[in-house]
Amino acid sequence: MMHEIFEGSVTAIKAYVKDHEEEILEGFNTWSSWFEKDARKAVQALGKSLEKARSKRVEEILRVQKLYANDAAYGEIVCGVDEVGRGPLAGPIVGAAVILQDGSSIREEILGIDDSKKLSKKRREELAKIIQEKAVSYAIYEMSNVDIDRLGIAYCNHEVFRGAIRLLTVKPQIVLSDGYLIKEYTGKNVSLIKGDAKSAAIACASILAKVHRDQLMERLSVFYPAYDFQHNVGYGSASHLAALEEFGPTPLHRRTFLTKILGPKEVER
Repeated sequence: MMHEIFEGSVTAIKAYVKDHEEEILEGFNTWSSWFEKDARKAVQALGKSLEKARSKRVEEILRVQKLYANDAAYGEIVCGVDEVGRGPLAGPIVGAAVILQDGSSIREEILGIDDSKKLSKKRREELAKIIQEKAVSYAIYEMSNVDIDRLGIAYCNHEVFRGAIRLLTVKPQIVLSDGYLIKEYTGKNVSLIKGDAKSAAIACASILAKVHRDQLMERLSVFYPAYDFQHNVGYGSASHLAALEEFGPTPLHRRTFLTKILGPKEVER
């Protein structure tokens, strides 16, 4: 089979590699010699490129395995939680809870998971779908800008964690949170500094919360185009602040966050 492939043109080899890259990378020890002994420089260069991709893949596998090993070390059903949206001037705060393994089976590791802020929008959305498919259980919980104004951001920050945990279909035995403990949570809770870089479950929760909130703000931007929510997702960008100055706050804005920006009278209009 390989003999037939490498008898083909460079274009044909590149096309085959594109269609079978995962398979080639997994068995690259067998493939590497064929690229090396091919007299064509373009084919040799393709082999070197694949070798680099394989090295990166191995590094990524080891990195992600470390995240999963951290969670497995607790020996219990682990749930990771994370939130997004504490600082924006508009929109909700969103929390997510994820259980990747329930103790009865080992699920396939999800390569690429990380702190959501380190990932591109496209990659976050791709991973969110995979997480939803492979997680034992996951849940997302929102508290609106009205809730934030009424109850305060500190309360809502912790309530989105508690709410997401309540919605899980599997009860966690331990909850891992990123950076601080969950207030008024009665179950077992461990906080990890930079938890989304240490725990697979927290990293997945970070991605789900970010994707959910970003997509929500993109949908809402249709109703308030001047505020550029599809790009700033409610944070205080220059275009957002300019729209606030010109048009005032929308029903999505956190009035308690705007007093210092617009002044109390402007916030009320």
